[in-house]
Amino acid sequence: MNIKEYIRPSSLDEAYESLTKKEGAVVIGGGGYLRLGAKDIEVAVDISNIHLSFVNERKDLIEIGAMTTLREVEVNSAIKQSFNGILCEAVKPILGVQMRNIFTIGGSVYGRYGFSDVITALLALDTYVELYKGGRMTIEDFLNKKDNEKDILTKIVILKNRKGSFQSIRSTSTDFAMLNAAVSKHENNFKIAVGARPGIAKLSNKAMEYLNAAELNEENAVKAGEIAADSLEFGSNTRGSAKYRKEVCKALVKRGVLEVI
Repeated sequence: MNIKEYIRPSSLDEAYESLTKKEGAVVIGGGGYLRLGAKDIEVAVDISNIHLSFVNERKDLIEIGAMTTLREVEVNSAIKQSFNGILCEAVKPILGVQMRNIFTIGGSVYGRYGFSDVITALLALDTYVELYKGGRMTIEDFLNKKDNEKDILTKIVILKNRKGSFQSIRSTSTDFAMLNAAVSKHENNFKIAVGARPGIAKLSNKAMEYLNAAELNEENAVKAGEIAADSLEFGSNTRGSAKYRKEVCKALVKRGVLEVI
């Protein structure tokens, strides 16, 4: 990979202007996954100098700056004590500490990586992304956006209203997940997200609807796992087959449900 021009703006205004007015410009977050792409980059806009690394705890929500590293997310006390620690649990297995000190939460979300543990956990919570131009939207709406309009992710906003559980299966403790799942509960409302299918994480609306109307017990946790497995699509790659992923989904969702009820 070759980067033909490198820009390090000192403000969001400057970064957005460079991104939109220079042909072929892209935002560089932590840069940890750059080698996964083979294409050359015409203009790299490095936003590490714009002060987007922060964690702010409010009464009913947590704000995480886009340039906050996954390691900072992992060890932050406010995040550990919120959502039953689901976000910290999702971050822990991601490669090693050295790499988690490079990867950023904004890059993990904006990249829409199919293998992402972070996206799965965030999708199961009441999470919003804030874009410089596009404003605030749910993470589900952001992931489903079809347009390619250039923008800059500035922060992640998570409501502190859910108890969550993160589950995954891997060949080794720091390998990419063969499959991951996250479950959360607020009062009698469930969210169930499954990722690394190997496609990007998705909510299982059918399983969620079933649990929202069901008695909370192990039998229905098993049923929710079966519904999630039947309602989502799975594919095959070097980490696992579609058939294997579908079977694993049943177990991961069941475990997640039992942890939050």
